Amino acid sequence: MRHFITRLNKEFSISDLGKLNYFLGLEVSYHDSGLFLCQSKYAYDILARAKLLDVKPVSTPLSTSAYFTTQGSPYSDPTIYRSLVGALQYLTITRPDISYAVNQVSQFLHAPMQDHFQAVKRILRYIKGTISFGLSFLHSPSPNILGYSDADWARCIETRRSTYGYSIFLGGNLVSWSAKKQPMVSRSSCESEYRALADTVAELTWLQDLLRELRVPVKTVPTLWCDNLGATYLSANPVFHARTKHVEVDFHFVRERVAQQKLSVQFITTDDQIADIFTKPLSSPRFLQLRSKLQVVTRP
Repeated sequence: MRHFITRLNKEFSISDLGKLNYFLGLEVSYHDSGLFLCQSKYAYDILARAKLLDVKPVSTPLSTSAYFTTQGSPYSDPTIYRSLVGALQYLTITRPDISYAVNQVSQFLHAPMQDHFQAVKRILRYIKGTISFGLSFLHSPSPNILGYSDADWARCIETRRSTYGYSIFLGGNLVSWSAKKQPMVSRSSCESEYRALADTVAELTWLQDLLRELRVPVKTVPTLWCDNLGATYLSANPVFHARTKHVEVDFHFVRERVAQQKLSVQFITTDDQIADIFTKPLSSPRFLQLRSKLQVVTRP
């Protein structure tokens, strides 16, 4: 490492500041078991900008009854709304637990309503109570890859598009996650789950290629967990494909990777589905359970 830095310094004017501690709002702390990433100062600045430093905290970023539409009273200051939502999007770098909520309020940046701003305030109230939380990374003897894929069929009451999410773990540590609305309407829950599988497999494939370039050996086949039996069978059994011809051909590369033994798609119960936190608002006990499985914890 020292040799590399010396060679690099001959080409560019650089300074070696030692171990990373703070960079662009990202705080890094080290402990015996690994490291801890958080954005506590950045989160504090967001709360100060919104003048919500003294609000009462809540246990979840969204109510279980939260549904968002384009109807209602327009919010008086869309610029403030966009500014706060943009800041929350950056906060998701170390706070995957707010990814779904931030994705929901991000869909109304062009014309936010009062209800949308109230949702942003609730997210900030949740941040207030968990301001010291961040991502924990622990040492792992083997870099096995596990993925969890989930979709909530036709959740959007205006477009009937599904919301999907995934989480990918490397050696037991969360390294990639997503919460998004699918770009098209699915005609069944199996189809929406299968589309979610395809997006997760694309991310898994990219991660495998990255690890190969970094010369990190991954000897086991990645396992992808899905809580929909139909989508699980569809990934391995070509007979079922005759019933899903309306699904675009590019999504069928999931089955090809399974057939090539480069991926294993397995069924998991909904109770054990970690990606559930990225597809819908959850009750407090369920949310706290899944948050801990993402290794989103308070500063050690």
